[in-house]
Amino acid sequence: MSRIAVFGAGGQLGRLVVAQAVGRGHQVTAVVRDPAKYPELAGAGVTLAAGDITDAGSVAALSAGHDVVVGSVYGAEVAAGQLYPAAARALLTGVGTTRLLVVGVVSTREVEPGLMVLDTPGFPAEGRDFSLARVAELELLRGAGPEVDWLLMMPPMEIDRALPAVEILDEIETPKHHRTAVPAGG
Repeated sequence: MSRIAVFGAGGQLGRLVVAQAVGRGHQVTAVVRDPAKYPELAGAGVTLAAGDITDAGSVAALSAGHDVVVGSVYGAEVAAGQLYPAAARALLTGVGTTRLLVVGVVSTREVEPGLMVLDTPGFPAEGRDFSLARVAELELLRGAGPEVDWLLMMPPMEIDRALPAVEILDEIETPKHHRTAVPAGG
């Protein structure tokens, strides 16, 4: 049994990761900005906590004593160019040597060496700024020191979120990938 902290536990994928983890017997700290908005997350095997994924002190405090930290956040009220790089910096600083799994997006996946999905013909212009923010996040992870065992999992945008949640828990229980980005969910 692992102790897992899930930042973004109130989101669609975050909720599924929490449910998968509890269903498999893990202890979970479900981290959200405002716990009063998510009372249904608390329960057997789950501690509900207030936290800020963009604040290294908050990440450090909530990561302490955990085996794995999962970052699965989205915030429409914060510009992607601010949120994702800030979250990556705070996670990398705050988790210490705790294993880190970050949920990214498929648009940052290379379709061939040096060519990401976001740079392919026909990629929607309205998704470019969001995707570039996620590229910045990935570059920060890639620049992390060897003490951080990170993994960025890239699920497609339009899928059943249950599959990536299962893959995240599989990776937590039996780590196969380290310090890299991999597709998730098909």
